[in-house]
Amino acid sequence: MSKRALLEVIALGPQDAVAAEAGGADRLELVTDMAADGLTPPRATFAAIRAAVGLPLRVMLRAADGFAAGDVAALCEEAAALRAEGAEEFVLGFLTPDGRPDLAAVTALAEVIDGCRWTFHRAIDRAADRDALRRELAGTAGAAGLDTYLTAGSAEGVDRGLPTLLAEQARTAAGEPGYAPRILVGGGLGLGHLPALRAAGLDAFHIGGAARPPAGRPRWRWRRYGSGARHWISPSPSASEGSGAAETAEAARGSRGSQRRPRQPDPAKTAKASQKARDSPGPRGPTIRGRRWCARSRRERRALHGKRAPRAHPCPARPASSTPFGVALFDECHGGGPGGG
Repeated sequence: MSKRALLEVIALGPQDAVAAEAGGADRLELVTDMAADGLTPPRATFAAIRAAVGLPLRVMLRAADGFAAGDVAALCEEAAALRAEGAEEFVLGFLTPDGRPDLAAVTALAEVIDGCRWTFHRAIDRAADRDALRRELAGTAGAAGLDTYLTAGSAEGVDRGLPTLLAEQARTAAGEPGYAPRILVGGGLGLGHLPALRAAGLDAFHIGGAARPPAGRPRWRWRRYGSGARHWISPSPSASEGSGAAETAEAARGSRGSQRRPRQPDPAKTAKASQKARDSPGPRGPTIRGRRWCARSRRERRALHGKRAPRAHPCPARPASSTPFGVALFDECHGGGPGGG
């Protein structure tokens, strides 16, 4: 690929953020409560993530589920406190009951975060008129900081919104008024959408639940050594953090594997192999159903462990784990690895 795409990943806390950075994310969106489509995170969470990673952070400004602004004064106070804490980029977006942009709320917050870059999030997908929303926002005070629209093209996701995304990207490329901000594609994004999106010139993608395994199920650790892709995001979100893994990750897991109880290798049988592995470390393979699979070839394992080479043994630690969807998306956007494209 001629141009490296931007990958934005939702982070709920420092552990998420560290895993996403290790996996190659270019930017993080900080939220709490993914079940409510993301709310403003606590200042302490922002400070912890900022201390843990060096990636650009966009902080959600949203007090409740839905796209009504609610208590704008309280949101402005929170925005001011986050900015004082060191936040430099934000995510916001509000609609009136009739589906028009809530210009009063947007303007009030834009004044508080004046000088910061910000994203107008998926409220655009619920707007009565997307084109009118863009034009109205372009003429508001503080619009200079608006540099991104997070959108799926439709409230129902990228599957339905793909034609809209392609049409809006063409208008962005043509420099039409209101279409200067970059399009960040997110909301039901799947690997099958990428060829058409990339061919049209769209080069920014957003994932949240798709980077996490389904809650309450065994974690997958996945590494495609041939392509050079790194691990992606690791921990299953807790009940307090919210859940909602993407269907692509669910399908990639398979139903049989998720029903089996995790098995651990017998320490007595693998003690000798473990010592040899520590003496001559090699790449670590994926952990599948609780077993850590060696990534060496059969010949390498036999040379290391003898004729009855075990396939499961302790290997050197690697950074965060992933869903297959996260790794494949990383490959697509980054040209086959961190050094690609």
